[in-house]
Amino acid sequence: MDTMTCAEQDKFPVGDLVTLRSQLMSMGADYDGAAEVIQAFLSGRGYGISPQTARDAVLNFGTQGFSLEAIRQALNEAALAA
Repeated sequence: MDTMTCAEQDKFPVGDLVTLRSQLMSMGADYDGAAEVIQAFLSGRGYGISPQTARDAVLNFGTQGFSLEAIRQALNEAALAA
Protein backbone atom coordinates (compact mmCIF):
# COMPACT_ATOMS: atom_id res chain seq x y z
CA MET A 1 0.00 0.00 0.00
CA ASP A 2 1.25 3.46 -0.83
CA THR A 3 1.92 5.43 2.35
CA MET A 4 2.52 8.81 0.70
CA THR A 5 0.14 11.67 1.22
CA CYS A 6 -1.82 13.19 -1.66
CA ALA A 7 0.39 16.30 -1.53
CA GLU A 8 3.54 14.18 -1.98
CA GLN A 9 1.98 12.29 -4.86
CA ASP A 10 0.88 15.49 -6.60
CA LYS A 11 4.40 16.96 -6.38
CA PHE A 12 5.47 14.58 -9.15
CA PRO A 13 2.51 13.35 -11.23
CA VAL A 14 2.67 9.75 -12.42
CA GLY A 15 2.73 10.81 -16.08
CA ASP A 16 5.84 12.92 -15.45
CA LEU A 17 7.48 10.05 -13.58
CA VAL A 18 6.73 7.60 -16.38
CA THR A 19 8.28 9.96 -18.93
CA LEU A 20 11.29 10.54 -16.68
CA ARG A 21 11.72 6.81 -16.11
CA SER A 22 11.65 6.16 -19.86
CA GLN A 23 14.34 8.79 -20.41
CA LEU A 24 16.50 7.33 -17.67
CA MET A 25 16.07 3.73 -18.85
CA SER A 26 17.12 4.71 -22.37
CA MET A 27 20.39 6.06 -20.98
CA GLY A 28 21.54 2.67 -19.71
CA ALA A 29 24.37 2.89 -17.18
CA ASP A 30 25.20 6.56 -17.82
CA TYR A 31 24.74 7.72 -14.24
CA ASP A 32 26.27 11.15 -14.83
CA GLY A 33 23.89 11.75 -17.73
CA ALA A 34 20.98 10.46 -15.66
CA ALA A 35 21.97 12.83 -12.84
CA GLU A 36 21.83 15.74 -15.31
CA VAL A 37 18.33 14.64 -16.37
CA ILE A 38 17.27 14.52 -12.70
CA GLN A 39 18.71 17.99 -12.10
CA ALA A 40 16.82 19.38 -15.10
CA PHE A 41 13.61 17.60 -14.07
CA LEU A 42 13.71 19.02 -10.56
CA SER A 43 14.93 22.43 -11.67
CA GLY A 44 11.96 22.68 -14.02
CA ARG A 45 9.73 22.20 -10.99
CA GLY A 46 11.45 24.80 -8.81
CA TYR A 47 13.88 22.55 -6.94
CA GLY A 48 17.56 23.32 -7.38
CA ILE A 49 19.75 20.40 -6.37
CA SER A 50 23.48 19.83 -6.48
CA PRO A 51 25.07 17.44 -8.96
CA GLN A 52 26.04 15.15 -6.06
CA THR A 53 22.47 15.05 -4.75
CA ALA A 54 21.27 14.16 -8.25
CA ARG A 55 23.88 11.38 -8.54
CA ASP A 56 22.87 10.05 -5.12
CA ALA A 57 19.23 9.98 -6.21
CA VAL A 58 20.08 8.08 -9.40
CA LEU A 59 22.17 5.54 -7.51
CA ASN A 60 19.38 5.17 -4.96
CA PHE A 61 16.58 4.32 -7.37
CA GLY A 62 18.93 2.60 -9.79
CA THR A 63 19.69 -0.04 -7.19
CA GLN A 64 15.95 -0.54 -6.77
CA GLY A 65 15.30 -1.33 -10.42
CA PHE A 66 14.05 2.12 -11.48
CA SER A 67 10.59 1.48 -10.07
CA LEU A 68 8.26 4.48 -10.17
CA GLU A 69 7.92 4.41 -6.38
CA ALA A 70 11.71 4.37 -5.91
CA ILE A 71 12.07 7.28 -8.36
CA ARG A 72 9.31 9.23 -6.61
CA GLN A 73 10.86 8.64 -3.20
CA ALA A 74 14.35 9.65 -4.36
CA LEU A 75 12.97 12.81 -6.01
CA ASN A 76 11.02 13.71 -2.88
CA GLU A 77 14.15 13.27 -0.75
CA ALA A 78 16.26 15.31 -3.19
CA ALA A 79 13.63 18.07 -3.30
CA LEU A 80 13.53 18.21 0.49
CA ALA A 81 17.31 18.54 0.59
CA ALA A 82 17.16 21.49 -1.84
